[in-house]
Amino acid sequence: MASEVVAKRSKLESVGGECKCHGKLPDDRFNKLRDVIDEYKDKSGSLIPVLHEAQQLFGCLPEDVQEFVAKGLGVPESEVYGVATFYSLFSLKPKGKWTISVCLGTACYVKGAANCLEALKKELGTDIGGTSEDGLFTLEGVRCVGACALAPVVVIGDTVYAKVKPEDIKRILAEHVEAHSTEAHAS
Repeated sequence: MASEVVAKRSKLESVGGECKCHGKLPDDRFNKLRDVIDEYKDKSGSLIPVLHEAQQLFGCLPEDVQEFVAKGLGVPESEVYGVATFYSLFSLKPKGKWTISVCLGTACYVKGAANCLEALKKELGTDIGGTSEDGLFTLEGVRCVGACALAPVVVIGDTVYAKVKPEDIKRILAEHVEAHSTEAHAS
């Protein structure tokens, strides 16, 4: 078994991929990404679709994946990093099953959004841009969700929670998990 893992890891490294399993498990996602790169390699504007496919495979775009894409497409790593950090579609860190967006627009802020954000940070054990330890939630602050009459607003996935108070946060999270527990992992 150990020799099989070493052989698979050697094959993986021969195509430029490196997994984070420390040799314990092969990571065939790099082989799949190699196929995607080969499909797009000679096409103009291929970087964004390749990064999109890479994020679908890995859940985010960590440094080793960016290096692999750069080598495969023959572009500088700085270009890959620039695109990956410019577009909000891409993430360098794994995201949770659901994204929580706290509206920090003027109406929401005046009506207590900052207090709701602090309650969420405390409850989730993370800051803006972070993901809860259980992998369920990623916390984001957004400028406006266009629901000023419902301020303050918290959006979890596609669900809008209106007139939220800090003391509502624990209940909202529990209700959301219960109501959506059968959903597939969102990217």
